[in-house]
Formats: sequence, C-alpha cells, structure tokens
Amino acid sequence: MTSTVATASTNFFLAAAENRCSCYTLTNSSPISDARIRDIVVSAVKHSPSAFNVQSTRAVVLVKQDHQKLWDFGDAALKKAMPEQAYAGLAAKVQGFRAAYGTVLWFEDQSGLDALKQKNAALQHVIPQWSSHSSGMAQLVVWTALELEGLGCNLQHYNFMSEFREKVRNEWNIPETWALHSQLVFGAPLDGLKRSRERTYLPLEDRVKMFGRD
Repeated sequence: MTSTVATASTNFFLAAAENRCSCYTLTNSSPISDARIRDIVVSAVKHSPSAFNVQSTRAVVLVKQDHQKLWDFGDAALKKAMPEQAYAGLAAKVQGFRAAYGTVLWFEDQSGLDALKQKNAALQHVIPQWSSHSSGMAQLVVWTALELEGLGCNLQHYNFMSEFREKVRNEWNIPETWALHSQLVFGAPLDGLKRSRERTYLPLEDRVKMFGRD
C-alpha cells in the first residue's frame, strides 16, 4: 500500500469515528439486509482485540419482532424498578427504542474470563477491566460500521435491572456464563444522522500528552 493510499484510508477511518453519533429518532426499517447486519457483527466480534486473546465478547442480534419483545421486557422491568414519576419520564424513551429496527445485545462470557484468572492469579483484579475494554472496542466497531451503512444507533444499559437480564436470558436461551453489558439499538434514522445537541470538547492539550517527539 502506498503512503498516499494509506493516508487516505486512515483519514476515512478517523472521519468515520468522528462522525459517529447517538441517534434516537429511529424507524423500524433498515437500508441493508439482515445478513449484512449479522456479517458486520460477526466481523467485529472476530477481529476486535481481547486480553491474552481470550475472545470473551459475545453478541446476540435481535431484529423485528424479537427486537420489539426485548423492549417490551425493558418497559415492564422499568415500570417495576422505578418510582411512578421516574417511570413516566422514561417510558417514552423505551418506546423510542422499541420503534427502531433491531438491537445488538452485548455480553462477556465469564467462563473464559474465569479461566484466564486461574492462569494469571496475580492479574485477577484487572481482568474485569480488560473484559470491559474488549466489549467496548467491539461495540464501537459495530456502531461505526452500521452508521457507515446508513443506520443510526444509540447505546443503552438496561441490564442494571435483574428482571430485564433474566427475561433476556430465558427468552433467547442465553448461557448462564454470559453477562449482559449493553444494548446497541439501531434503525434507519427518521430525519437523517444528526446530533441531538452540538458536541463540545475539553481542551485537548489537557487530555493528550506526548514525550520524546522530534
């Protein structure tokens, strides 16, 4: 690969990362096939890095009626978990998730992580952090790739409710060792990919340091 081509590829990659945003006005349609969505998730799970190559990240893709069922579970669990006034303020958001096309459920397989702890006793305390790093990288790859294909996405964490976790596990026969981390909701944007508010940035000189440069 020539340096010019490499630079162009890098710039395209960085632009995709820069343009990624949370989109909440989603429809129950998709500009790409279900097979293409699955291929993107498979590629991300396969190629995203993990500590000691433990490959602990797992994903379940729900579309159409299964996606809607997921957010019916979310609504029911939220109604039980939250005070009435708090639920009233969140119910419309859940219906917005339900109105989308699909959700990628992100899990980490604890059996592989437990085995890694046994092999590396001195590092047990940091392995959960590494697990979260692996999951986050795979999620970002899928989120960015789906946006490049014309889908909007937003990331949710309704797994804080035990009833929601159990409903998910029972409905889709999820292995006991898979721990639910997040839910990436996606669908065709209702009015295009745009931010709900302007993104602001803290001073980068306070966030990035470099030493030993030319």
